[in-house]
Amino acid sequence: MITVTSTVQFLIRGRVQGVGYRRFVQKQAVALELTGWTRNLEDGRVEVQVRGTEAQLLQLEEKLRKGPLFSSVEQVSRAILNDESMSGFTIREDGKGPQER
Repeated sequence: MITVTSTVQFLIRGRVQGVGYRRFVQKQAVALELTGWTRNLEDGRVEVQVRGTEAQLLQLEEKLRKGPLFSSVEQVSRAILNDESMSGFTIREDGKGPQER
């Protein structure tokens, strides 16, 4: 059986910085056995690039919409990216804007 995986970018808007959101994302992604990374953006959003099966990605998206205890998620957008190899799940340094595709 062939397992199809995709790489997607999530951009999360709301009260998602300074509330443990990136650590929450990392914990959820590792639990779902996803690979990728997350970082804060200058405009207050959090960016997540992650690779996994559609079922894994849907589970993560549901968790991203809820967020950790002190967060308040207003919007989660999703875009499919070109496939890229990833290993592990890391928290990256803050960035100015979403990473170019």
